[in-house]
Amino acid sequence: MSTGISVKLPLTYSEEDGPYGLTKTLPETVKQNFKNLVLTVPGEKVMDPDFGVGIHDVLFENENSDRVEEFQERLFDQTKKYLSFVDIVNVNTTLLENTWVIQIHYFINPLGISDEFSLEIVNEQRI
Repeated sequence: MSTGISVKLPLTYSEEDGPYGLTKTLPETVKQNFKNLVLTVPGEKVMDPDFGVGIHDVLFENENSDRVEEFQERLFDQTKKYLSFVDIVNVNTTLLENTWVIQIHYFINPLGISDEFSLEIVNEQRI
């Protein structure tokens, strides 16, 4: 049986790990945690309704909208609450044609490691 830190999402079968793939390193786990934090809508996690940043709220907004600023503020607040061992260095949100690109540069304090999480969300409805 393989060892890991947490279940890798989305759930997939892994030849090495068995029924569910596992994250093997702390930086990989932190990156997955950022993805969950950004994509989860507040109220979606029943046992902790405050959890989540809710990127879906800004998908149809203009790049200079107040909602994008609110998203970034919520990201900083949620990171401080749920990933307190991580310091966000920089957040870039860019709208390219019909795609939101979110880049979060962060520092994992206990490990002394800088890393980046990037997420591209394609908006098929944008004109």
